[in-house]
Amino acid sequence: MLTKDEALQRVLALAKTLGAESVPLEDAIGRVLADDVRAAMDAPPFDASTMDGYAVRAGDVVAHGAMRVVGESRAGHAAPELEARAACRIFTGAPMPRGADAVIMQEDAERDGASVRFRTTPSPSAFVRKRGEDLRAGDVAVARGTRVGPAELAMIASLDVARASVARAPRVTIVPTGDELRAPGHGGADASIPESNSIALAAMAARASARVTRLAPISDDLDRVRATLDEALGACDVLVTIGGVSVGDHDVVKAALEACGVRLDFWRVAIKPGKPLAVGTRGHAIVLGLPGNPVSAMITFALFGVPLLRAMQGDRRALPAPHARKLARAFEHKIGRLELARARIDERGALDVLAHQASGAIVGLCRADALACIPADAARVEAGAEVEAYALEELALR
Repeated sequence: MLTKDEALQRVLALAKTLGAESVPLEDAIGRVLADDVRAAMDAPPFDASTMDGYAVRAGDVVAHGAMRVVGESRAGHAAPELEARAACRIFTGAPMPRGADAVIMQEDAERDGASVRFRTTPSPSAFVRKRGEDLRAGDVAVARGTRVGPAELAMIASLDVARASVARAPRVTIVPTGDELRAPGHGGADASIPESNSIALAAMAARASARVTRLAPISDDLDRVRATLDEALGACDVLVTIGGVSVGDHDVVKAALEACGVRLDFWRVAIKPGKPLAVGTRGHAIVLGLPGNPVSAMITFALFGVPLLRAMQGDRRALPAPHARKLARAFEHKIGRLELARARIDERGALDVLAHQASGAIVGLCRADALACIPADAARVEAGAEVEAYALEELALR
């Protein structure tokens, strides 16, 4: 079996970027920039006041001496020229009058009709935001490979840009398999269970900006599974199957993939939960065959599928970043596989591993906010020992 890191590198080696598309800025949230966004002009485009007060030439001001107030500068209007040895009323965000080099806050001013006295003498540039202070024309404002968030939207819009060039979203098709599965909310035979995996994986893929198609559950019939997968492979960039990739008598997905001409790269990883993971390709399409237990499916998709989708968009932060945290309590572990234990981060910042660790126990994942990485060769990890941990937000699980 491959280790988690070995398997992840093999998966990411399959990632090919999918080209770019131009979208309105309001549709760019969560997308990955395909090109650098450069400033076409200086930002800010002019010297501006950061306070309400009075614009002055610093060398003209004498503490407690009276100065004439001539003119006004306010946001959205051209600034007047500053008269010699005079002050100009100014407001936050307004352009600095020509000849002025400092602003005195109105709290430090005593206005008397057409004159004003100041309690302080300013230094040049006081409370002035200088032209080009943030960016010079031609500077990279937001780099290619950045996933666009609210701050990036504001930055791009402030540069007078209305559209963004973003990586094309991967097309993902999710196919749940199993005789026991039925759609939620419709009832069924006593031996049936509601299918819950595909909706979770679709949400995770959508958070990685994929365009997702969910198919209805299909039964464990080799011919039917093969036909469904063969059709799906022709219309997606990533095919995700759920269930049927282990070695049981009714696990038909691996055989169906091979019958469709999928070249399997590997199909087992030394992690718990989630050992059965089939990874392969047919043409341009990448296949991820996930285990059927809900927690196993979600964790394997978080560790391998989400980074793959991010990498296919050129995301500079495709991989989740683990953080070192201490265990709140000792943890017993069966040697052999890396265990990704569901845990909560307590008030001290330590990992409190939860009781619900079965691969079918979704309740444990709902109550967790992190995965604690218990080393494969550790039979016991003592309380206070440091382990790597992934925040569920990093894995698109929150």
